[in-house]
Amino acid sequence: MSSIANGQPPRARKVAAASMIGTTIEWYDYYIFGTAAVLVLNDQFFPALSPAAGTLAALATFAVAFIARPFGGIIFGHFGDKLSRKTILVWSLMLMGMSTFIVGFLPNYDAIGIWAPILLVALRFLQGLAVGGEWGGAVLMALEHAPEKKKAFYASWTQSGVPAALVLSSTIFLLMQQMDEASFHAWGWRVPFWISALLIVVGLFIRLRISESPEFLKMKSEKREVRVPLFELIRTAWWPLILGTFTLASPNIIFYISSVYLLSYGPSHVGLERDSIFIALIISASIQVFTIPMVAMIADRVGKKKVMLAGATLVALLIYPVFWLVNTGEPMAVLGAMILSLPIAHATAYAVVASFIPELFHPEVRFTGSSLAYQIGGIITSAPAPFLAEYLMQNTGSSMAVATYIAVAAAVGFIAIALGRPAKRRVEMRADSTSSSKVG
Repeated sequence: MSSIANGQPPRARKVAAASMIGTTIEWYDYYIFGTAAVLVLNDQFFPALSPAAGTLAALATFAVAFIARPFGGIIFGHFGDKLSRKTILVWSLMLMGMSTFIVGFLPNYDAIGIWAPILLVALRFLQGLAVGGEWGGAVLMALEHAPEKKKAFYASWTQSGVPAALVLSSTIFLLMQQMDEASFHAWGWRVPFWISALLIVVGLFIRLRISESPEFLKMKSEKREVRVPLFELIRTAWWPLILGTFTLASPNIIFYISSVYLLSYGPSHVGLERDSIFIALIISASIQVFTIPMVAMIADRVGKKKVMLAGATLVALLIYPVFWLVNTGEPMAVLGAMILSLPIAHATAYAVVASFIPELFHPEVRFTGSSLAYQIGGIITSAPAPFLAEYLMQNTGSSMAVATYIAVAAAVGFIAIALGRPAKRRVEMRADSTSSSKVG
């Protein structure tokens, strides 16, 4: 604790870097499934369906993980609030690695029939459980080690792991797509899943070398842990849980529209080459790795809430030119659209989430509360985004309907952010109110 209190953050830097690397690896595993769902899983696991129905089925399989994520948040959050932040991060990484690696060896529908999509859904569910514990643990380790005036900055390193994972997964799939189509469909699509085994070993090595959260150790030494964090959360912090959930509306939807849906929308509705979308995605996500901590540095100076409100506003305003640019069918315009979407709009809306949401909760329920808010937010906002976008396109024929859906979601997020307050401040206000009533 002393090194942090004295403003010397070498340990904070080490933990933040470890959180970012581990998150990059874990979300790489998560994203390669989403990319595969658009590119190949419809043919491999749902061949009896029409191309449009097969794409929707594959995207629905992608969404299964979002159903599992809150359960992962509850399970991992319970032990993360009671036993150890660090240990939970290790277990979540191992679960993600094993389930992802097995997908790479899963027989397709032609080999084992209906068992192929059933096993695919089961493994995707396990991925969701793992991610349910990943984000909360990684963010809290970075946040609770950070100096007081740099919490948004250090916590944002974990957020930068998300676009870094997107760069890694998109680059590997772009390379695999250079194969002839028959080889790619036969075995090439499995290579990104096999690579995850090596990355998981690296992630485990890094995470086993970091120290436990000082705030968690302080809570344990003062014997402030609660018996069942979930029950305590529902009893005392249900309102922050609701606000934290809807805070994610603006960053989540624009991210999954850009990183998943446009890979399908561009070729099928505009006639774009998928490679040009991949390249635009890789370039813009690479830029975002750096714009996220830049936005967080600004938030430490001007206030987290102001930056998040600005982010929600940018998402609502910029999503229209994003689709206008994509609809031109020009590769450079697509790059411009991705830059507007990811390193500008999404980075501004997402960078401060890692410090804003956890601070809505007290340390005793922070892992559970942060994880549940993030994961339930994923179910409500992220999971249906690609599916609803394609549904709107097929029924309206207009990308502006999709853009309006995102803008409305951003407005909902704006309201939730405006209503949110840190847990410490809520306690102080309650104490002041009690004192005033006694004096009166």
